Amino acid sequence: MTELNTLTIAQARDALKAGETTSTALTESCLAAIDSADALNAFVHKTPELALEQAKAADARIAAGDAPDLCGIPLGIKDLFCTKGVPSQAASNILEGFKPQYESTVSQNLFDAGAVMLGKLNMDEFAMGSSNETSCYGNAVNPWRRGNDDTALTPGGSSGGSASAVAADLCLGATGTDTGGSIRQPAAFTGITGIKPTYGRCSRWGIIAFASSLDQAGPMTKDVRDSAIMLQAMCSHDPKDSTSVDFPVPDFEAALTGDIRGKTIGIPKEYHLDGMPDEIDQLWTRGKEMLADAGAKVVDISLPHTKYALPAYYVIAPAEASSNLARYDGVRYGQRATLAAGDGITEMYEKTRAEGFGHEVQRRVMVGTYVLSAGFYDAYYNRARKVRALIKKDFDDVFAAGVDAILTPATPSAAFGLGEMTEADPVQMYLNDVFTVTVNLAGLPGISVPAGVDKQGLPLGLQLIGKPWEEGDLLNTAYVLERAAGFVSKPAKWW
Repeated sequence: MTELNTLTIAQARDALKAGETTSTALTESCLAAIDSADALNAFVHKTPELALEQAKAADARIAAGDAPDLCGIPLGIKDLFCTKGVPSQAASNILEGFKPQYESTVSQNLFDAGAVMLGKLNMDEFAMGSSNETSCYGNAVNPWRRGNDDTALTPGGSSGGSASAVAADLCLGATGTDTGGSIRQPAAFTGITGIKPTYGRCSRWGIIAFASSLDQAGPMTKDVRDSAIMLQAMCSHDPKDSTSVDFPVPDFEAALTGDIRGKTIGIPKEYHLDGMPDEIDQLWTRGKEMLADAGAKVVDISLPHTKYALPAYYVIAPAEASSNLARYDGVRYGQRATLAAGDGITEMYEKTRAEGFGHEVQRRVMVGTYVLSAGFYDAYYNRARKVRALIKKDFDDVFAAGVDAILTPATPSAAFGLGEMTEADPVQMYLNDVFTVTVNLAGLPGISVPAGVDKQGLPLGLQLIGKPWEEGDLLNTAYVLERAAGFVSKPAKWW
């Protein structure tokens, strides 16, 4: 059999059930790969003892004939998910030493399904970033390289560690979170699949909050089938999360029929951006052709308020972050600054937050506090909320007119070099989210599928946006696109 860590979730599941391997063997293969890949800086808290203990329990469960699809599958967990007794820092110094005494609902769902946790994965601090360069652990590194150039590339963000680990075969799948594209953009940069489900499909309980009305957990996997398998285990209604919706979770893998005849795919004209690289435009055109060849009807559509999405997002998200991050004050948990004689509680707050938060988090908290202030609340925050409603209505109107899914690019470029977009120009970095933030603002499901490579051999992704709560149909359309694109490239191992 091939190296076990290179298997997909579906292949490993079938091998486990057939008795061709064990979860312990799978886990040991992944742990060995992790130990040899420190140069990627993907895993920031390794949990080998816990992983082998869980693998042993999974093997017993499989032997007893009580094995859900994820039983025995080794996964990585993004550092944003609280995991009981394991450091959960959101890649921030302000949460140094924090070990939750509870489990996030999503990770608990995975463990209940028999999954194995290999460790915690790198990310942008508090999920604020598009390149994994704001982490207190240092940069995560993309396993892909530009031809023979040894420049270290970003794996995207904020779920950069998850993307790097899956692409480098360090784990069979990983959890991510998506607030403005943080699953789909890194998936596109690393040649893997990532889906953000409908807002409310996965519980947010136990996930360290960035922007509560936008955050949503999802899987990052080697292909679409694996995303379907993993997403089904992650989803559930959760009374502890008031935004969790009590809808049945369908069998997403069963929805992968490969038949999209009669489906209507919309192509939004507003996503044709000035200055968009020819490679992205050509990939988009090929995507349209592939879906049309599969029997779908491809139509042009308009989403007129798209041009306001990025500014609306960068008002709403920092505003919610400003509120959510107010709890990190040095009093209850995490870091507390050393105080000088005579310092009071105000100085403790100020020094702790100044030392504990990185520059990007500080920037967004300041922006959020500004737009929520009495003099600017209506001018900025309320106006952004109204724009958000219009963006959602654009999608509602298009779906009501008969469109089943929308095809767009996933990112405006392939992966760029670490340090190439400096902190001196954060707006340039924010533009990476131009194709993805609308999906979060509207609460819709979206998926990135690897569909080609650029002239330097780096992966490029296409995004499909679906109707709310119809992740099965979205995954099936993505499955058709994946098979037509035939993307099978893997990064050449240099680490």
